[in-house]
Amino acid sequence: MDVALELLDPLVFDKAYAWALPRPSAAGATPGHAHNGSYPDASSSLLGSATAAPNASLWPRDNIYRQIISIIIITQLGATSLYLFFSALSYYFIFDRRLEYHPRFLKNQVRQEIKSSLTAVPFITILTLPWFLAEVRGKSLLYADVSEYGYTWMLVSTVLYMAFNDIGIYWIHRLEHHPSIYKYIHKPHHKWIVPTPWAALAFHPLDGYVQSMPYHIFPFICPIQRYLYLVLFVGVQIWTILIHDGDMITGHWTEKFINSPAHHTLHHIYFTVNYGQYFTWADSYFGSHRAPDPALDPLHDALKVMRAKGLVDEQGNPIKKPKDE
Repeated sequence: MDVALELLDPLVFDKAYAWALPRPSAAGATPGHAHNGSYPDASSSLLGSATAAPNASLWPRDNIYRQIISIIIITQLGATSLYLFFSALSYYFIFDRRLEYHPRFLKNQVRQEIKSSLTAVPFITILTLPWFLAEVRGKSLLYADVSEYGYTWMLVSTVLYMAFNDIGIYWIHRLEHHPSIYKYIHKPHHKWIVPTPWAALAFHPLDGYVQSMPYHIFPFICPIQRYLYLVLFVGVQIWTILIHDGDMITGHWTEKFINSPAHHTLHHIYFTVNYGQYFTWADSYFGSHRAPDPALDPLHDALKVMRAKGLVDEQGNPIKKPKDE
């Protein structure tokens, strides 16, 4: 989040706050010659060139109220934009629309998934605010200078980040399926037995927040380069969308190691299998792994409905209806 503020403060927020809350002494100043503001720790390598930003507002860049508002705006717009853009790409170019004929595909499901996701995002934004605020105020172990730890550590920290997230989300997700918890926060996400990519954020807000906690905790317990962290964090959001694309392609060697969309499709159908995020190792070790199998593809049931409606033949090929004369 400190990276986002470093980029957006000079481009957008400096001007916006100067307009909304101008500093009286700067009211008649020549544009571009106002006093400079700084974040709390001007010596921190985290802040880079952002410490020399102009300050013509009553709220300088290190003002906590300004930071809170800026973080909320960035998180809300960023999460919503990522969701809409990548869900649309996945839905229109990857998702097999024939699955919408599955007998357990709900009426107006796509609309419901989008509504549920867009309703959850603002609440998740508020819940994650303390973590992002702590990052911006220099409380995390994020660092800017690659040479501080070296390129080898960037690779190591990437592996540690993914492993920490994977085991953390595995157990959070599995515990959410415990009967005493499931019906309160995780059941809304399993409303989608045959999900589309639009279901990626269709959580109860507390569910979405709790499952994201490993991502937020990691930079407070392990040093990680801040641009690398941003890339990995955004990558997680995209991955969450992709594993909801209903793809049941099987037979490739990676399915033994990667928790693919096929694995997550089975999770939505069978509920108590494939809890992992990226990899299958936790599911395999703790006995909850179910390997993808072509026979388990929900498309089979969807095609049965389509055949009954006269939409496809026995091989699943579309039946062209003759044009009315």
